[in-house]
Amino acid sequence: MNAQLIHQHAGRKPTELQLELAFSTLPRLRGLLGRRSLAQGHGLWIKPCNSVHCCFMRFAIDALYLDSQQRVLKIRHTLAPWQFSLCWRATSVLELAAGESRRLGIEPGDHLLCDI
Repeated sequence: MNAQLIHQHAGRKPTELQLELAFSTLPRLRGLLGRRSLAQGHGLWIKPCNSVHCCFMRFAIDALYLDSQQRVLKIRHTLAPWQFSLCWRATSVLELAAGESRRLGIEPGDHLLCDI
């Protein structure tokens, strides 16, 4: 299942991301495993989720922790293979290619809109 996410930032044009949705057990377990990279402008939204690991990953990611209103609570930039990260209050995690959240200007407190 795919969706489109829009990041609206004051004073800038809205940014669109193409998302793969991992809202059921198998896609959540698989995550980004087995991939060589994640394209710019694309991401994986894992829900429900409040922690991620990069075991067996081949590339670094940015992990954006979201609350139930899709507000960014925390960003873990450049989470490298074999690292772990957690945010107790998060209800979902958006995984992007490393550096993508900075490139897009996404910051904690931003609200992300999704078309699902």
